[in-house]
Amino acid sequence: MIVGAIVLSAKADRMVMTTREMQTQAGKPKPEGAARRGVTPGWDESNPFAKASPLSFEAPPFDKIKDSDYQPAIEEGMRRELADVEVIANNAEPATFANTIEALERRGELLRRVQPVFSSMVSGNKNPTIQKVQSEEAPRLAAQRDAIFLNARLFARVKAVYDEPTKPQLAPDADYLVERYYRDFIRAGALLSEADKEKVRTLNKEQSQLSDQFRNKVLAGTNAGALIISDKAELDGLPEADLAAAAEAATRLQHAGKWVLTLQNTTQQPAQTYLNNRGARERLFNASSKRCDNGGENDTKAIVQRLAQLRAEKARLLGYPTYAAYVLDDQMAKTPENAIKLMTDVAPAATAKAREEASRMQSLIDKSSGGFKLEPWDWQYYAEQVRKTEYEVDETALRPYFELDRVLRDGVFFAA
Repeated sequence: MIVGAIVLSAKADRMVMTTREMQTQAGKPKPEGAARRGVTPGWDESNPFAKASPLSFEAPPFDKIKDSDYQPAIEEGMRRELADVEVIANNAEPATFANTIEALERRGELLRRVQPVFSSMVSGNKNPTIQKVQSEEAPRLAAQRDAIFLNARLFARVKAVYDEPTKPQLAPDADYLVERYYRDFIRAGALLSEADKEKVRTLNKEQSQLSDQFRNKVLAGTNAGALIISDKAELDGLPEADLAAAAEAATRLQHAGKWVLTLQNTTQQPAQTYLNNRGARERLFNASSKRCDNGGENDTKAIVQRLAQLRAEKARLLGYPTYAAYVLDDQMAKTPENAIKLMTDVAPAATAKAREEASRMQSLIDKSSGGFKLEPWDWQYYAEQVRKTEYEVDETALRPYFELDRVLRDGVFFAA
């Protein structure tokens, strides 16, 4: 859903129609009836997501949210959203910006509150409970989106607003919103036959399940790939704070008396910047780069291959030669050829710069009688050594000046 307030034209004198008003005009019950018919297991109005957060910017009240609150809020949110959509789709009044597009923007208030928070938890703070909820809800959420964007009656109303001769009189942001909704419905498959719509639903369901399995395997592979160190000497160069964190991780993972370098969900691992021991750097690099590409239970190659097949099939159903063409069609690049050209044009300068940096690092290795050729697991370490040697920049010394709250408040939020 496109998020944001819609500013109507200053010339428009019609009142904004609320969901309640639309339901009354269409002869439907009010939200307390239509949107609340039935009971979602585990849901009650004491759920932290039942009302908008009173915190600044409606920030989630994490001190009140429990893992058990997410699933009932998501399920109740989906139920209410579909009730909202039915009211819009069945409205007997002619389709207008207010009773169709704006109403779609206002739909699913509860789901809009819980889903971004839950998605953040899945990405950054997943535990077995969150993982279970994600696995159960992923296909349901995919089906929810299909139930909205493949709804023929709803699309007919969106198209009516899109085709309305007075549409150019809308304010620019409202006009864009109409264009965006119409395009989203088309890209979801609204123009397909019923048979092909069913194929899209099947593809989306499998894709959502496989995407969830992929995330779970990456998480499991990341956890399993943690590097266990028995000899503290191998951690020479690691900042004290990182040493303490490694010891704490070892205790938490039942390796008391040792140190554990947990993997980050990134290609590069922060510890490689500081480890003086080349063997430890190499083991950490290999653990990171091969975490889900080792033929084990967390290997993701088969899932990636099947996802590619599903995406290609969906793109063909929607009239695109490739999935890349489908994805880029409404992006700035527009075509895969343009995207490839951009990368191809950048490649010579980027590779030349990389070779120049590698040469400086190799020179530093040779000056210290290293006796080896620069390898991928050396890059972060020697890039830091070059910074220290040539520019006297020490990231460790800078850390105390980037206190978390200040970075968020005076950095991220200020920039936003």
